[in-house]
Amino acid sequence: MQSSQPAKILGIHLLERDQFLGKPLYEAIVDKCRKFSIAGATVFRGIEGYGDSAEIHRHHLLGHDQPLIVTIIDSEEKIRSLLPVLEEMMETGLITVGDVEVVRITKK
Repeated sequence: MQSSQPAKILGIHLLERDQFLGKPLYEAIVDKCRKFSIAGATVFRGIEGYGDSAEIHRHHLLGHDQPLIVTIIDSEEKIRSLLPVLEEMMETGLITVGDVEVVRITKK
C-alpha cells in the first residue's frame, strides 16, 4: 500500500568545519530536528564544491573543509517553524526550501 502527500524539503549547505556550541554544526542540526520531531534528516558529504566566496572546498589531509548538505523533509508547517532556529545556529551557509511529494510505502 502507498500514500502520498505534499511536503517541503529543506537543504542546508555548510562546511564540515562549521561548529555550533562546540560541536559539529551538522550534528547539532540533526539533534535539533529530532527535538522538533521532524520526519527525517540526512547528512551528505560532498567531494568538492564552492559558494559565494568562490573558494574551493575539498578534503585535505590536515583539515576538515569538505562541503556538507543536510536534507530535511517534513510538512510545510514544521519546516517553516524550524527555519528561524537553523538560521540562528549558522554563521554562514545557504538554505534551500522546495516542494516535494512524499510517497510512503508500507507492506504488511
